[in-house]
Amino acid sequence: MSQPSPALAGRLRALRKETWPGVQITQRQLADVFGVSNTLLSSWENTSNPVSPPMLRLDAYATFFATRRSIEGPSFRLLAAEQLTEDEQRGREDLLAELTELRGGSHEATGPAEFAPGNVWRFPPNEDVVIVDAQLPEDMRIGYADPASPDYSRLFSYADPDALIELYGHIRACNPTSNVSFRTANPRVPLRPKDYTAHLVLLGGVDFNPQTRELLNLIDAPVRQIGRGGPGEDVPGSFEVTHPDGTTERFNAQTSDGDTLVADVALFYHGVNPLNRKRTVTVCNGMYGRGTLGAVRALTDPRFRDRNQAHLDARFAHADSFSIISRVPIFNNQGLTPDWTLAEHRLHEWPETS
Repeated sequence: MSQPSPALAGRLRALRKETWPGVQITQRQLADVFGVSNTLLSSWENTSNPVSPPMLRLDAYATFFATRRSIEGPSFRLLAAEQLTEDEQRGREDLLAELTELRGGSHEATGPAEFAPGNVWRFPPNEDVVIVDAQLPEDMRIGYADPASPDYSRLFSYADPDALIELYGHIRACNPTSNVSFRTANPRVPLRPKDYTAHLVLLGGVDFNPQTRELLNLIDAPVRQIGRGGPGEDVPGSFEVTHPDGTTERFNAQTSDGDTLVADVALFYHGVNPLNRKRTVTVCNGMYGRGTLGAVRALTDPRFRDRNQAHLDARFAHADSFSIISRVPIFNNQGLTPDWTLAEHRLHEWPETS
């Protein structure tokens, strides 16, 4: 990894302030266009203590400043690369090459996928994203999940439809030029090789999603999920963490009055896809459905996502992969969004601090 460059920081600042004379672009306005925090964008322009933006952010800079159309209209915007004219495309390529050289790296993405500060759910342009949800066992589905039913709907066979709808819409909005699709982890219809090697997002735990079980065995986080027992079995299920000293710790959902769920527990993991190092894998799963939804909404809920993302940026700025196990509060049977800035909501973070 190249060292942060004061020259790059100065150039990024000059682009914002000097590209179009008479046009005032604030750090806040540009941060909003890129979908990052104002603090993070400011760190990229700080010549005294610079932070190097990942390549996908330099791509955004090059696209934004390649055309004056970025600032025309009621608000600033980031056009898709294919919307640029030939002259704008040439200007974009020249600027991207300049910024890449100042960063000290290659124009081609030859290394592993980078953690993108500012928005975990934003991926490089035109790269496929595949969401894999658990599939409900047949004995747990309602009649509408039967293809023979006149009211058949495929979503009735998905184990986490709330989380899927929330996340699919958000990822599509953040990645307008990418192909975003979703599948169930159906053992009868296995995923295609190209699905496994895209940016892979796994929803749901090991009870119903075999893809989650298999991927958790491949990733480097010291976390495993112990499945819930079947009917009549007193096995609550938990996430088990192995600490550097070899000790283990388990985190369980909380219930009262028998089976009433009062707090779920959820895992959020993000890192390099072990099946394609130029793509990422993200896991959102809970012991129950409301935990999975809570893991998703941590970074999609407009009331919490900015503060939770800022926590990730600060805590895992130099990590290729990371995980958070969090408590998901439940009030009036509704799962609430975990606040990762509250210590009581964060049960475990990896990599652990020294």
